[in-house]
Amino acid sequence: MTASLHIPHETAPQDVIHTCWPADGALWEDDLDPARAEFASFVSHLVRGGQAVTIHAASDETVRDVHARLGETVQTVRNPYGDVWVRDTGPVLAVSGGQLTAVRFRFNGWGRKYELDGDQQIGLAVASLAGARLKEIDLVCEGGALEFDGEGTLITTRQCLLNANRNPGLTEAQVEDRLKDALGIQSVIWLDEGLAGDHTDGHVDNIARFIAPGVVACQQASGSDDPNAKTFDAIARQLESARDAKARKLEVVRLPSPGRVVDEDGAVRAASHMNWVLAPRTVVMPAFNAHAAMAVKVLEPYFSGRTLAVSPSSHILSGGGSFHCVTCNQPRV
Repeated sequence: MTASLHIPHETAPQDVIHTCWPADGALWEDDLDPARAEFASFVSHLVRGGQAVTIHAASDETVRDVHARLGETVQTVRNPYGDVWVRDTGPVLAVSGGQLTAVRFRFNGWGRKYELDGDQQIGLAVASLAGARLKEIDLVCEGGALEFDGEGTLITTRQCLLNANRNPGLTEAQVEDRLKDALGIQSVIWLDEGLAGDHTDGHVDNIARFIAPGVVACQQASGSDDPNAKTFDAIARQLESARDAKARKLEVVRLPSPGRVVDEDGAVRAASHMNWVLAPRTVVMPAFNAHAAMAVKVLEPYFSGRTLAVSPSSHILSGGGSFHCVTCNQPRV
């Protein structure tokens, strides 16, 4: 009999957090060096917070850049990848029978928007380095579309997983059944839509995160011109009416959003304070403007024993995501 899968909440001990270093100047253009500086700041917060980090580097030049910025504080390995978004191109690492299992969904470049050489291989490299056995799943999905409470509950969005650019012809019930079978979960909470300007089609790690089992965070509008004001309120209502796998009503905590964040052409960017990453002694939250300080004040009481650190992420955001998007958690077994 196959042991059941368990995906711990991210507050549980993680042996390693994997990330990929910005490497391709054709993709990052003028943001390459500033994005690397933001990566170094973010990773340094994790390391100081007691978290081991493995950085996948695409070239010898990338390895040299990592070493120049971070020295020997991280493990660096050479592996090819298309871009840095290993939350999506990498596996979901679960615990099963005292071993790691790498759950690998089909990846199609976020609905065939960005199909890059190496993005199909980096997940195998992460799984191999983790010593995980593979579990391949016939469903198009990305890790950023999945938020776990560690006790059998998953939050995801219809905009992403029911999108015709990912799983055409599958019903919500069929997708839910495949998620339950793939991930060892008992309950799926469906939200409708994600952030404006999000090319991932509504990834949940930008809109709703479990602080702990039974406690979930989402955002509220900052400023009258916040492009996501109605979406934030709809998300809060959906979470307040939901029940988790243990039939609990969720405690919903609302953080101030970054407000209206735009690129140089005035297009709305999917900036979010929700894209935090946990280390044993630290929570690292992306900062885009002064609203981050207020978000930290709201969140701090819920992470006793951890320091809330903010780290700039505007240049990383130019590539489409932030800290949680560029990391893959390897839970301790």
